[in-house]
Amino acid sequence: MSTVTIPPVLTSPRDDAVQLYRAFKGFGCDTAAVVHILAHRDITQRGLIQQEYRAMYSEDLVKRLTSELRGDVEKAVLLWIQDPAGRDASLVRKALSGDLIDPKAATEVICSRTPSQIQHFKQVYFAKFGVSLEQDIEFRTSGDHKKLLLAYVSIPRYEGPEVDRAMVEKDAKALYKAGEKRLGTDENTFIRIFSERSRAHLAAVSAAYHSVYSNSLEKAVKSETSGDFEFALVTILQCAENPGKYFAKRLHKAMKGLGTDDSTLIRIIVSRAEIDLQYIKQEYRKKYGKTLNDAVHSETSGHYRAFLLALLGPNH
Repeated sequence: MSTVTIPPVLTSPRDDAVQLYRAFKGFGCDTAAVVHILAHRDITQRGLIQQEYRAMYSEDLVKRLTSELRGDVEKAVLLWIQDPAGRDASLVRKALSGDLIDPKAATEVICSRTPSQIQHFKQVYFAKFGVSLEQDIEFRTSGDHKKLLLAYVSIPRYEGPEVDRAMVEKDAKALYKAGEKRLGTDENTFIRIFSERSRAHLAAVSAAYHSVYSNSLEKAVKSETSGDFEFALVTILQCAENPGKYFAKRLHKAMKGLGTDDSTLIRIIVSRAEIDLQYIKQEYRKKYGKTLNDAVHSETSGHYRAFLLALLGPNH
């Protein structure tokens, strides 16, 4: 469920474009006005505003925003204005290129998306960057982590709720034999099952594993694997069982302790706002005893805070 609040009486995309142009004019940018408009428009409206802005001012709105905004609010707004597939492509490309690669960010995006979302953003990735997603994974990751990501982005998986009980039990047994039952780990079995099975199937495998072997599959994964490979497997498993809870944990970790991991905060809030941020908020409150809005409020400031809180919607 989306958390974005749209005004009951909407101004036209043309009027929004005019208001944005005014916000940019003169000395300095009226960032509050930019936030107020863009944080309260859905994906279709944001696309129309960009078209109107280009038609009226012969200028790309994204380029103008880049020159007018600064810091974290700039990063958040520029991500928000993109469509979901373009945004995912940009996030993964940024995480896998440049001097400082961020394998966890790339893994989180790839392993938390549905097969159809992955296929869509793979096409955009190639069109935008002239290189395939697989090529970047091939050159920027390694070992079992690379094998799993390459399989995960290329294998089509069923997206429906039905599961084959016999297959579920077979997979639970295979994972037990590949991990806890033996000395060492048969990583290829984990890669095969986690990259080929649907979310509903994996959730059922996890439940079957727990009832037969009295240990959670997640704990088994954590004790049998490590590093980015472990993080990818855990992401796939938690997103199969409860994506809202997975993202609530990631957000809590980003704000825990000294300092804030703003790139994770921005990435998750912006990319989930129109999908399931309502559920993430519920899971956050259930698990940590405070609202996500309050947590974000205490970790951020200024226009950046205003923008994230606008995307988060009412604080309840």
